[in-house]
Amino acid sequence: MTMSSAAEAMMPVQLEAKERRAVLENVLAALQKRFYSPEKLNGDWHSAVEKHRNCIEAASTADDFEKAMGDLLAELQTSHLGFFHAGARRASSKAALSATYLADETEFGKRWVFQDVHPGGAAANAGIQAGDILLGVNGEDLIPPEHPTFSMGEQTVIEVVDGQGQRVSRTVDVGRPKGKKLHFVEPRLVDARPLEGGIGYLRVAMFPGMVGVEVANEISNAIAALGEINRLIIDLRGNTGGGLGALRVMSLLTPGQIPVGFALDRRRVTKNLEIKKSGFPRFGRIPSSPKRLWLLALQFGPSMIAKKPIVLQTEGLGKQSFQGRVILLVDRHTASAAEMIVAFARENGLATIVGERTAGRLLSATSVKVGNGFRLALPTGAYYTWKGSVLEGTPIEPDHQIDFDWRESRAGRDPQLERAVQLAKNEFRSKPAG
Repeated sequence: MTMSSAAEAMMPVQLEAKERRAVLENVLAALQKRFYSPEKLNGDWHSAVEKHRNCIEAASTADDFEKAMGDLLAELQTSHLGFFHAGARRASSKAALSATYLADETEFGKRWVFQDVHPGGAAANAGIQAGDILLGVNGEDLIPPEHPTFSMGEQTVIEVVDGQGQRVSRTVDVGRPKGKKLHFVEPRLVDARPLEGGIGYLRVAMFPGMVGVEVANEISNAIAALGEINRLIIDLRGNTGGGLGALRVMSLLTPGQIPVGFALDRRRVTKNLEIKKSGFPRFGRIPSSPKRLWLLALQFGPSMIAKKPIVLQTEGLGKQSFQGRVILLVDRHTASAAEMIVAFARENGLATIVGERTAGRLLSATSVKVGNGFRLALPTGAYYTWKGSVLEGTPIEPDHQIDFDWRESRAGRDPQLERAVQLAKNEFRSKPAG
């Protein structure tokens, strides 16, 4: 690590007023240049900037500055938007724990309750289960809407009420993400098992990596290992997205190559988009090995440099015995790349959707340096389905609404999965594949 990069990696204790102003101006400039929806940067946004400016410029510590900037960005009410320091030692529970939660009334008042706990993640390794009630972190009481955060590279003690109603302490070991991985202790990416009556079950926790070679291979291997199945339940609950590995799931739903959608900066939207989209380059094959990624760079590099939209299309993997008889399990945390799968299935009539409405968080995003080691994460393009739907802020409604019931979860039941199995048995019994 060079001296400059080492300095950037260290979270500053405080900033000078001129430094805070400079970072703020860099953030505003980056939004003007790259934010996916320029119409949101209107008079209301300018008023919000002036409303928050004094608090931002007067922040006494780097932590206060980060929070004040986050409060300003929240005014835009969009997903994939955030402000953080490259050397930050804190992380949200979703990233740190590989777990999701919801706020609900309990016998301890309103509390966070764990909903999705992915096997192999830090929360699961600590013994936390779906339905556990979160009471506090490191001895401090925690009540919604305050969200829990966790120190990277350290152990955190959390107090929960477990499924037996006992107040217990769990020690969560939160590492640091390596390279560009999304999670600190990465959960088991894929789980699969055969269920009764020729039903297969496939759960995908996340889609790490830009291209997703690893997770795509794991998905294909898991499907092959299921053997003779004629119906399939794909569990995307708690899957908050990731990269192009989601294309492998979509490709399993249909034998041929079908266009899925594309990301587009609204600054580039034209009246002729419906015509022009047919001429966009298409990505329709995840390579089997990371060694072949350089071919993708050669093929799509010029389009990416020119910021030309690239259409995703299914890979043409051929006929599968379960096609036409697929159920997608989703919940309020199913987002981003996982939500693309749900939208594709709904748009093409390829699956029945069971569970809760999805998150409605479907944008392409990046992060940029804005000075003093701080970075701005921002959405740069809206995701368009092939038929023209833009789903940011519009959750996908399931065909069968089954809300998560943490009390049932504490009793060892999963009503959402139970309904999916019931539908697979009854609705698809006589329906031919394809």
